[in-house]
Amino acid sequence: MMGLRHVKGEGHSPSAILDSIGRTLTTATNGIKALAEHLATDESFARSLVAAVELVGDGHGRVVVSGVGKSGHIGRKIAATLASTGTSAYFVHPTEASHGDLGMVTSDDVLILLSWSGETAELANMLTYAKRFKVPIVSISSNRDSILARNSEIALVLPRVPEACPHGLAPTTSAMLQLAVGDALAIALLERRGFSAEDFKTFHPGGKLGAQLRLVHELAHVAEQMPLLAVGRPMSEAVIEMSSKGFGVVGIVDGSGVLVGVITDGDLRRHMTGDLLSQPVEEVMSHHPKVIHADVLASAAMEFMQEHKVTVLFLVDEAGMPEGILHIHDLLRAGVA
Repeated sequence: MMGLRHVKGEGHSPSAILDSIGRTLTTATNGIKALAEHLATDESFARSLVAAVELVGDGHGRVVVSGVGKSGHIGRKIAATLASTGTSAYFVHPTEASHGDLGMVTSDDVLILLSWSGETAELANMLTYAKRFKVPIVSISSNRDSILARNSEIALVLPRVPEACPHGLAPTTSAMLQLAVGDALAIALLERRGFSAEDFKTFHPGGKLGAQLRLVHELAHVAEQMPLLAVGRPMSEAVIEMSSKGFGVVGIVDGSGVLVGVITDGDLRRHMTGDLLSQPVEEVMSHHPKVIHADVLASAAMEFMQEHKVTVLFLVDEAGMPEGILHIHDLLRAGVA
């Protein structure tokens, strides 16, 4: 079998493995700290980051991200993060770009090119094309004097940091710093344009994230499905309404239709006397019920329920009139938790 010969030694012991992991995490942490310090102390780097955000934010085209090797993998992630947070972006491999995909890049676009050394030969054709058609380049490298940095409108020059690899060869900390800068650009652009949670939902309709970003009115039961009774009605009717609707609760509304209380299974147990069924509902109901508005995120509703230890919430409008009812099971079925 071809491949590297594995020699079993002290590095295979559990303590050695944990030491290795600890060194890697420490190196990674120190790398991020070095990047944060670089931002705080290098005015040129800080100005370049601001300029990059303004260039992309004020542009009319798309962001085209490219890189080779580990920088390419990081570039794909940066493009995906930009796209999912409202900045139109996609990744192009330099080789594919040299064989026709450069035709997708226009002078309205912005190129973000990644190369730790700044001397990646595969990016040469993209640099030439960008210069010919006046496509602005934002580069992310660690070499201010590199070909890539010198030919960029905006050069984001990262601090040189030790790799976690003991041989200093495998891109580890350096790749993490590239990703961190890409994330910083994406979030700065998100906040600059006021990208909201509702906007985020548009780009993430599937999975648990999509479920958490749904609004509660999309999951609530409305109209005749709501268990409601008017004040003055006897508890016998409340028990029937509670049982028939199956939520374990009934809402009590006043003459104007405003929700003024709720009766739960717990309220029934606390008021269990011989004349319970003949009492008016307002004598048994809990006043000031926990309610929520229809435009609240499902994830926020779940957090609210957990915080207040309730399993059912009525949705009310600004006047306090019930618009729907939401059970924790509705959130669970939707995949919010």
